[in-house]
Amino acid sequence: MNVMNVDLHCHSTVSDGWLEPQALVRRAASNGVELLALTDHDEVRGIDAAADAAEEAGVRLVAGVEISVSFAGETVHIVGLGIDHHCPTLVDGLEVLRAGRDARARRMSDELARCGIVGAYDGARRFARNPALVSRAHFARHLVASGLMPNVKTVFDHYLARGKPGFVEHQWARLEDAVGWILAAGGIAVVAHPARYRLSAADMTRLFDAFSAAGGEGVEVVSGAHSEEEMRRFATIARQRGLLASRASDFHGENESPVDVGRCNPLPPDLTPVWSRLI
Repeated sequence: MNVMNVDLHCHSTVSDGWLEPQALVRRAASNGVELLALTDHDEVRGIDAAADAAEEAGVRLVAGVEISVSFAGETVHIVGLGIDHHCPTLVDGLEVLRAGRDARARRMSDELARCGIVGAYDGARRFARNPALVSRAHFARHLVASGLMPNVKTVFDHYLARGKPGFVEHQWARLEDAVGWILAAGGIAVVAHPARYRLSAADMTRLFDAFSAAGGEGVEVVSGAHSEEEMRRFATIARQRGLLASRASDFHGENESPVDVGRCNPLPPDLTPVWSRLI
């Protein structure tokens, strides 16, 4: 089962990806992906279009979502896999999260204006196909297109990461609520790209303790954001905690993502893949 080409985390234009859902599925198919999850940020409205394209392309699609959570002063992402994306509990929870995103985007624009970067909100919106989901990635693309920075990573490093001039604090969902929405929708909750979080060892332990207590079951061992050492670290955590292991590129676009859809490392063979519960 581990030899399947599986990618259970990627993004479309419905959140902050560059490709429309149909084009994303076609790219995945051309890369040999057999099982694909569309996991847009706090949004599920691309799933039906992706499902139609997946049927045409011969790819099995998993309905998914990536939910933003506030934990220990950090933004943590929880992926839901195998969800009923029409579940009212999930849909209503995501709607509340999206409502807060626009206010956050306007505050980010105000902070950037204090640095002399005027009109960033309108610029970011031009890159957001979904007006309810103006994200840091859209601000970064605007600054790159404006010639202020050479690439998206540099924008984050200089302006949008924690402690930088354009970063603003925001209260996302509670961990227990996010996992609860996923469970209500019949899905499996997975901690996304855990190596990205600036959490102490104690807070990382607290995160996984609280996640498991809420009913979470999986962790992205393989991620486009993970080094080989980080992959080994979270493989060990998966073994110790009895967590299902996921494989995910976190693909956003060809020129922004370190790993193409379907092209990330394989899972260590002794781990139980999360997709054993999805197929």
